[in-house]
Amino acid sequence: MGIKIESIRLKNFKTFKNVTIRDIPPMCVVVGANGSGKSTLFDVFGFLRDSLTDNVQIALSKRGGFKEVRTRDEDGAIEIELDFRFHMTTKTTDKKPLATYILAINEKGGQVIIEREELRYRRGSHGQPWKFLAFHNGEGEAVTNEFDDVDDESKLKRHKHALAEPSSLAIKVLAQLKNYPAVMALGQMIENWHVSDFHISSARSLPDAGYAEHLSREGENLALVTQYLFEHKRDVFDNILKKMAERVPGISKVEAKTSEEGRVLLRFQDGAFKDPFLARYVSDGTIKMFAYLVLLYDPTPHPLLCVEEPENQLYPKLLYELAEEFDAYASRGGQVFISTHSPDFLNAVELDSVFWLVKEDGVTHVKRAKDDEQIAAFMAEGDQMGYLWKQGLLGGADPL
Repeated sequence: MGIKIESIRLKNFKTFKNVTIRDIPPMCVVVGANGSGKSTLFDVFGFLRDSLTDNVQIALSKRGGFKEVRTRDEDGAIEIELDFRFHMTTKTTDKKPLATYILAINEKGGQVIIEREELRYRRGSHGQPWKFLAFHNGEGEAVTNEFDDVDDESKLKRHKHALAEPSSLAIKVLAQLKNYPAVMALGQMIENWHVSDFHISSARSLPDAGYAEHLSREGENLALVTQYLFEHKRDVFDNILKKMAERVPGISKVEAKTSEEGRVLLRFQDGAFKDPFLARYVSDGTIKMFAYLVLLYDPTPHPLLCVEEPENQLYPKLLYELAEEFDAYASRGGQVFISTHSPDFLNAVELDSVFWLVKEDGVTHVKRAKDDEQIAAFMAEGDQMGYLWKQGLLGGADPL
């Protein structure tokens, strides 16, 4: 994994008129009233991934077009800025510099254009950051010797490029080339983000025999991934079963079998019963907990997970367990963004992890729990975040 987002700046992105979220922890939990902007915040990650996979024009079209994405009654570009750390190795150093990626999108003559796209980072602890990628309106340049031991910006080797479409990301093109390792790292990070939109009905489906290594966005390939883990990553599979037994008492075995018709069946064994249950007969909570464990213990984990309201279909007593699993994923080197409406889930979360959103006059503002002296004092005395939220101490973030 190895890449961590430390701050996000949004300007003119839907309800985020001008917001900066700083010091983002490995596990970031977002709460807020309905319509406050939680889904919009998470859609930033989906938007960037769609822009990289296709292009910015298509990503905007999926969201109603440029005018629907840009903050209402505002002029100027949609801007997204990410500060992130990545692993950089040179002949003499091995470190994790702070890099900044800036994307500014506008419309000209009815056509979407990328006004500005930059990637920059500091080679040392002092001085101005160096630009390793700088594009404007589809034309620009990128540095090819960025990982060499260059001590002077004037020694950087810059190659000029012109993109075929002004709505294409430069990082999409250059991330395919080994000459641009920092761009490649950024592109791989965005491409491998997992923004979950898990559906129980999809996870219960009976897919045709096939092959899948990673859980999909909606979870319809859960049986195929289970089969892959059982056949090719048995140690991971056994660990997931161990976790299931710890988190969901009674479940002693999970297996994926192929029927005579060539469909993959997911079966759960409850210790209290002789015969296993097909996935369509077990509880929603059991299916969802198993799917999350498959996601969280992926042998090739995603650098970033975005999960909205994981509490849906789960028993309240399982939420503390699930929060611990998300935290463990972050501790192993991943990064997790979670939105929730559950005080039970929030009770398992540390003070530093919680942000809340407040929407005023159609514009979303972001607050951090640790910056509120009263909340910090209550937590220091042993209170839990979920109870404080229910009592209305996260001002403007109605838990109902």
